[in-house]
Amino acid sequence: MAKQIRIRDIAKMAKVSVGTVDRVIHKRGEVAEESYKRVKAILEKTGYKPNLIARTLVSGKRLNIAVLLPDPKQDEYWEQSIEGIEQAEHEWAQYPVELKRYHFDLYKKASFSAALKKVLKSEPNGILSAPIFTKEATEFFKACQEREIPFVLVNNNLPQSSPLSFIGQDLYQSGMLGAELLHQGEKAEGIYAILHIYDDIEASKFLNEKERGFKDYFKEQGGNGYKVVSLDLNYTHIPTLESELKDLLVKKGLKGILVTTSTGAKVVSKLLQKSGKKNVRLVAYDLIKDNVSYLQAGIIDFLINQNSKRQAFVGIKQLTNHLLFRRAVVPNYLFPLEIITAKNLQSYLDSEDH
Repeated sequence: MAKQIRIRDIAKMAKVSVGTVDRVIHKRGEVAEESYKRVKAILEKTGYKPNLIARTLVSGKRLNIAVLLPDPKQDEYWEQSIEGIEQAEHEWAQYPVELKRYHFDLYKKASFSAALKKVLKSEPNGILSAPIFTKEATEFFKACQEREIPFVLVNNNLPQSSPLSFIGQDLYQSGMLGAELLHQGEKAEGIYAILHIYDDIEASKFLNEKERGFKDYFKEQGGNGYKVVSLDLNYTHIPTLESELKDLLVKKGLKGILVTTSTGAKVVSKLLQKSGKKNVRLVAYDLIKDNVSYLQAGIIDFLINQNSKRQAFVGIKQLTNHLLFRRAVVPNYLFPLEIITAKNLQSYLDSEDH
C-alpha cells in the first residue's frame, strides 16, 4: 500500500487539500492543528514514505526538472541566471537529473502563459521558476499543487502558492535599503523617486514590495518635506521613456532616484551623465555590464546585488536534494542585501560566486 498511495489519496482520506498534506510531509507552512493530526495519523497508518530516487534509478528514467525563466537574450540579469543553471547541471551531472529550459518574453503575459502550458505538458518532476506575472503564475502553481509537482521560486516570491522554497532577498527590506542609501548624509528634505522601468508594477508583485519598503522608510523620517514620487515606466519606446525621465530630472528639490529593475538603470544613468549629475544620488540593482560602468564613472552611487546566478544555482540544489534524497529544504532562503560601491566593486567581480 505504501508504494501505491499518493499524496492526493492521503488528502482525500484526511478530507484536506493536497497542499495541506504536502506542507505536513515537508514540514513547511502553517497547518491547522486538527488537520495536522488527521494527516499525520493517516501517514503513519499507511506507512507512506516518498522515495523518488529509488523509483527513478530502478526504472532507468531521469528526473525532469523544468526551468522556467525569462529569455536571457532580453536581459543580462537573466543571462546570469542561466549561468547558474549551467553550473547546477555540472554539479548534478552524475545523477539522473535533466534540466529542461523554457523561456518566455519578459514583457508579454501571453508568452509567459504559453510557456506555462508547455511546462505542464512535459509532466516535470519539479519546477524552478521566476514568477514574473503574478496572476498567471498563481493559477499555474495551483495546477502544479493539484498534480503534486514541487516548485522552487527565485527572484520574487508568491508565499500564498506555498512553494517548496523561495530563493532571493527580502524585497521589502530591499526597498527600505534603497531609500536609506539615497537619504544617507542628506539633511535637507526633498523629492525621492522610485522608478519601475521596463516592468509592470501591476503585474509584478515584487515591485510593489520594493516600493512599499521605499515609501515606509520616508514615512519613518517624519515631517511633510519628504515627497516620494513613484513612476511606472513600462515603455519599450525609448523617446517616450526619456521624455518622462527628463521631466523628473528637472524637478527642483530632486535628491535621489531608486531604479527597481537592473536594465532600467542604463537609461537613467545615460540621461544623468548627459545633463550633469547635479547632486542627484542614484541607486540601482545588479552587476550587469552597463551598471558596473556607470558605477565606476560615479553616475550610479550604489548597486544592490541580487546575485541571480547564485539564486538559480541554489534553487536547483534545493529542488534536486528534495526530489532525490528527500532532504529538508530552507523554505525562505534569503540572500543578504549586498551594497556595492566603486571601492569594493572589484572584490565582487573577482568572487567565484559572481
